[in-house]
Amino acid sequence: MTFYTFKRVAFTLLFLSVFSFSFASNSKDSDSEKEFDAKEMIMHHVKDAYGMHLFDYNGHSYSIPLPIILYTDKGLTTFMSSEFHHDYNGEVIVEKNGQRFVNIHEKIYKLNDGETAVTYDAEHHPTNAERPWDFSITRNVFMMWVSVVVLLLIFLTAARRYKKSGDYVPKGIASFVEPLVVFVRDEIAKPMIGEHKYKRFMPYLLTVFFFIWINNIFGLIPFFNGANLSGNIAFTFALALCTFLITTFSGNKNYWKHIFWMPGVPVPMKIFLMPIEIVGMFVKPISLMIRLFANITAGHIIILALMSLIFIFQTIAVAPVSVGFALFIGIIEIVVTAIQAYIFTVLSALYFGMAVEDAH
Repeated sequence: MTFYTFKRVAFTLLFLSVFSFSFASNSKDSDSEKEFDAKEMIMHHVKDAYGMHLFDYNGHSYSIPLPIILYTDKGLTTFMSSEFHHDYNGEVIVEKNGQRFVNIHEKIYKLNDGETAVTYDAEHHPTNAERPWDFSITRNVFMMWVSVVVLLLIFLTAARRYKKSGDYVPKGIASFVEPLVVFVRDEIAKPMIGEHKYKRFMPYLLTVFFFIWINNIFGLIPFFNGANLSGNIAFTFALALCTFLITTFSGNKNYWKHIFWMPGVPVPMKIFLMPIEIVGMFVKPISLMIRLFANITAGHIIILALMSLIFIFQTIAVAPVSVGFALFIGIIEIVVTAIQAYIFTVLSALYFGMAVEDAH
């Protein structure tokens, strides 16, 4: 690292420290009566939401609204998430189609007929409301669509560059994309699947690699308020399910033989190994799902926990330490965005290679 690199890092650290000082002071003045709850704040930022939250000012929350799409026994109901404006005086009840809806901890409930306010049990669960079918465009869904548009623009632009050049020399965005495509092909697909069978799996491997990577990057950009798509268990489940289905339907005779009747071992051992191999079929995608989810979520939680120390100790003296460590973890998170995409792609290719491997 050069002197100028160190200087930029120092200025960044100083800026974050000053920003934290002012934020801590404003938070203490505007909400002095309410005790800071680090767990509530962290979980609020990590989980999905019905709007793109920007900032709070004078007790009001400002965000980019997203469509709310609900289905109940009275049919389809739609409105914008801005109608759930929180003013810290309680949940706002939205009346649509003769029904009342309320957003509680980023979950929408429909109040029972005749109810005008929410009642809770000892664990703060609503007792007079139920969950409708929810097809809303949440923050994670919105950012997933944004990532799809960005990827289409990148690859369509790269394809046009190749078409125009004629000599297939990468230029512009293609010069950035080609090394990554070649890397996935030569360092992941070919070694894991084989020289003669890797081509049919390349579209999926490239899609997974870039899709996970770009969404991990979006999760680190403050403007998007931590749209933590890869930290959503439903997202990682869907990706792992795709890998599982491709592996299962690509399996050849040799693959299934090794699962149900292991060749080359005594019969008692075959009977013993068969249930273990069957369980292993499902453990592999589960491990893919949990690994991506846990690693991405853990990074966000650590950064938020470090910043929470300023408000827990209620002193700006902690800010330089908190911001310094948060900056360090943030730099590591930048590397982790690519590493987790790489690991998911490598393991998927490995499972595909096991499924199509020929008998020796």
